[in-house]
Parts: sequence; structure tokens; C-alpha cells
Amino acid sequence: MSMFVSSIFFILIPISLALAGWSVGRKQTRSQGRRLVHLSFLLIGLFTVGVLTHWRLPTPPATQQYISTTNLSLIMLALVLFMGTILMTFSRNYMATEPRLNVYWRWLLLTLAAVSLVVMSNHLVLFWLGWVSISLALHKLLTFYPERPRAALAAHKKFLLARTAELCLFVAFVLLYQAHNTFFIHELVSAFNQQANNTDQSLTAYEYIAAILIAIVALIKCAQLPVHGWLIQVVEAPTPVSALLHAGVINLGGFLLILFGPLLLQVPDAQWLVLIVAGLTTVISALIMTTRISLKVRLAWSTSAQMGLMLLECALGLFELALLHLVTHSVYKAHAFLNSGNAIHEDIQRRLAPPQAPSVGDWLLAAILSAGLVIAAAYAIRYQGVWSPWVLFGLALTVLIAQRHGQQRKASLLSAIGLTLLLLTLYSTMKAFFGLVLPINPALRVDAFSLADIWVMGLFISLFVLSWLLRYQAQRPAIQHLSMALFAGLYLDEWLTRLTLKVWPLRLPTRINSKTLTQQTSIK
Repeated sequence: MSMFVSSIFFILIPISLALAGWSVGRKQTRSQGRRLVHLSFLLIGLFTVGVLTHWRLPTPPATQQYISTTNLSLIMLALVLFMGTILMTFSRNYMATEPRLNVYWRWLLLTLAAVSLVVMSNHLVLFWLGWVSISLALHKLLTFYPERPRAALAAHKKFLLARTAELCLFVAFVLLYQAHNTFFIHELVSAFNQQANNTDQSLTAYEYIAAILIAIVALIKCAQLPVHGWLIQVVEAPTPVSALLHAGVINLGGFLLILFGPLLLQVPDAQWLVLIVAGLTTVISALIMTTRISLKVRLAWSTSAQMGLMLLECALGLFELALLHLVTHSVYKAHAFLNSGNAIHEDIQRRLAPPQAPSVGDWLLAAILSAGLVIAAAYAIRYQGVWSPWVLFGLALTVLIAQRHGQQRKASLLSAIGLTLLLLTLYSTMKAFFGLVLPINPALRVDAFSLADIWVMGLFISLFVLSWLLRYQAQRPAIQHLSMALFAGLYLDEWLTRLTLKVWPLRLPTRINSKTLTQQTSIK
């Protein structure tokens, strides 16, 4: 009974968003923004009542429910509502002077409705329909300024890639239904866990192919190399749209792998496909980001790298860490895009206080302290699992301690150590909390120092070394050539753009040059 009652509150959320989107798009009024902000708070209230109902009333055994009330779904739905409230509040002033504001509100609300439907779906058909609806509604937002050539080209590439991903996901779901004769996701996940615990039971060919297709869908959705170019170019869209995309929609690839993780980790080909593509994307995108000047473009490359890191965590079986990464990245990236107007002020501050180059002694001291603190923290919580995340954390702390002072403000070593201890405590605590919220089947854990773990460690160390060379050895000819290649994005997007336009040609809009127009007018 509790699942039925709470499901009513939850299903009202996408329905309300969809009805509001349809209504608000009919006619533009001055009070639209204020009413939609009120609607967002009302939906948060519905969600709160639904969660309390789900927790307080006795929960019967799992049955064939179309709406999922798992911890994963509730966390994702809460994140969607939080981000929706922030975006509506910001858009109320930011987009106030737009002549087509009602069109913007319509497709923003429909996108949020589709995302909320996906994260709470317990049925493959509902999940797929919501997945397709997200892409179609988002396409309208990405082409909100249709006269901009870069926006049109990015939306065109995104449209084709989205259709490819949706077709792969459809085939994967059909294969899973053929293998298990059910459309309900919780029944499929339960079957995958049973197969993982029973070593005598092997996966069918249908499941094997479905796992590879799901991995491909996640890689496309998260804009991994070489299908990343559209993500870099959609910064032509309004800032709230960029925030919605980078802080919400693009994370759904990680959500997909977390949801079907018990299947992914039993198919080595799918697992290694994610490890290789997402791993290389993490390193390359992070390095390319350092060569960019535009803040929005830097944030776009950062998103590609962060999504690659999140997918790596899924491929290593660290689903609780991937969920933590998903939530924190969403909040951070939304703030970064919505706060991008302060970029000039922040750049002036960096120019006034450029960091001093650490000495060899600074790096050695930082490496020793970071290694000791990370190992002590791992053993204090009796950590068992892959060590590559701790290697990455140790490398990040090494950079933090070594680069602890600038010319205007010097930080003491003790304060840097104190900040390091605080970060270690927060990381360990939050990882443990998400481990309780999202329990993982022990049979699916990846062994420490396995080939997958060593591969990821090598990627993180390579990223650290190359970043150090690009920053402190930029005068060397080889590093200059590398920097030029990175600035060009290794020419990967150019290859994909040519292929895309060959498959489906597009006539780009021509932007009229104001100077040319003035000259033509004066001649006449």
C-alpha cells in the first residue's frame, strides 16, 4: 500500500511539469517566472510527502510497480527537483527580456518532466520513452537561437548521436526482455545479481550484446571522445540551458551504468570498452581544458573529463562513488555556469596573485605527506577494493599541498595539511554514506591491483605527469607541439563533423555581419 500511495505523489511530479510546460507555452505573460518558481517549490513538497509516506508506512515485498522508489531513484529525483528550482529562479531574471520566453519555459519544463520520468521509471518502455523525450525537448533548447551557426551545427550532431544512442538502447531493452521475459527493471537487476552470485550460471548471448549496447549508449550520452564535439559547441545556447545540460542531462549516462551495473561488470568486453574510452577521455579532455581561454569552453571540456571519470568508477564497480560524483558534479557545474558572469573578476584576481612555481623539495614533501595521509585514511576505514581512486586523491592532494601559496597570500604547511585532513574526512564519510544508501553486491567488486585497477592508475599518473609538463616545462619544443595538438582538440571533432555532414548534410544559417549590412545600406 505504501508503494502505491507514494507512487502517486512521485508520478504527479512529471505530470505537473509536462502540463505546466504545455500551458505556459501557449501565451507569454509577465507572471510566468514567478508562478513556475512557486510550482517548483510545490513539487518539492510533493516529493517530501512521497518520501515520508514511503518510509513511514510498511513496505510490502517488491511487486510489479511502474514507478521505482529505490534509494537511487529518490536521490536522482531530489537532484532533478533541486536543479529545476535553481534554473527556474535564475531564468526568471536572466531570460526576462527574451521575446520567445514562453517557448523557452515550455521546453525547459518538458525536459525536466522527461528527466524525472527516466530516473523514477521501473519499466523499460517508460524508461526508453522518457529517454527519447529528453533528447527531443533538449534539442529545442539547444536551437533556441537558430540563427547561430555553431549552435545549429552542434544541435545537428547531437540529434544524430542521440538517435543512434536511442536505437542502441531500444535494441538492448528488447534483448533483455527476450532473455528474462520481463520489462520491469528491478526484476532484471535482481536476476543479474543472482547470476553474479551463482558462478555456474552464465550470461546468454542476448545479455552479452545488451551490456555492450548499454555501454555504448552511456559513452555517447556522456559525450566521450570522439563524439564530444557537440558538447563543446552548445555553449552558444543560453547559460541556463548549458547549466541544465552539464549539470543534469549529461549525467544520465552514469545513471544508466549505475542502474545496470550488475550486468556491465559481468561482461568484460563492455567493462573494458568503458575503461578504455572513458579513461582516455578523462586524460585527454582534462589536458585540453588547460589550453582553453573561454570559461564556458573550459567548463565544457571539464564536463567531458568528469563524465569519463564517473564512467570509470562504474566500470570499476565503485557505484557508490559514481553516485557521489554525479551529485556533487551536478551542483558544482550548475554553480559554475550560472556564476560564469564573474569570470572577469576572478581572472583579475588570478593575474594579481599568480602562483609561484613549487620547488623540487615542495613536490617531494607534498608527495610524502599525501601518500602517508591517504594510506592512513584507507586503513583507518578498513578499505577493501581498488586503489586507483585513492591514487587519484593522493595526486590531487599532492598538487594542493605543493601549490599552497601565491605571491600575495602564503599558506602555511600546517594549514595545507589541515585542509587535506578535512578533505580526506569528508571524502571517506560521504563515500561510506553512499555505500550504505547504494549497497553493492560483493560478488561484483573489482579486485585491488587487477588489470583494470592498474590501467586506471596508469591513466591518473599519466594525467599528473603531462599536466606538470604542460604547466612547468612549456618552453620545451616537444611540450609546445603537444600543447598545439591539444589546443586543436587532437582534430577529433573535425573528423566527426565531416562524417556527420556526409551522412546527413545540413545547411547552416548565415549570420549577417553588421558592418557589411551598414556598408550595403549606405551604398544604396
